[in-house]
Amino acid sequence: MKMIIAFVKPNMLDAVMLALHKIEGLTGASSSEVQGFGQDRSVNDREISFKTSPHIKLELSCHNDLVDQVLSAIAQAAHTGLRGDGKIYVLPLNDAVRISSKERGEKAV
Repeated sequence: MKMIIAFVKPNMLDAVMLALHKIEGLTGASSSEVQGFGQDRSVNDREISFKTSPHIKLELSCHNDLVDQVLSAIAQAAHTGLRGDGKIYVLPLNDAVRISSKERGEKAV
């Protein structure tokens, strides 16, 4: 099992969610509005800019066999070719619990 966290531009959320909906076997995804900065922050000798930009944070868990498909779907749907398109992180997911049924592990994802 893997946990996937992605940061994308707010205007790309609909395209990314549509791409994720097309993946058979994917059980869901969550999104939230966040603020942050990337490598292109402005810093000079006299002043540091604390300006942040709005982003969408996507979080989802999936079975190992879906990871490449999920990464590809997010990357293609969020791509504009401009700096700041976003990032995707993949983390190991040690366990999961479905609260309603008490299922654990792979069954709960």
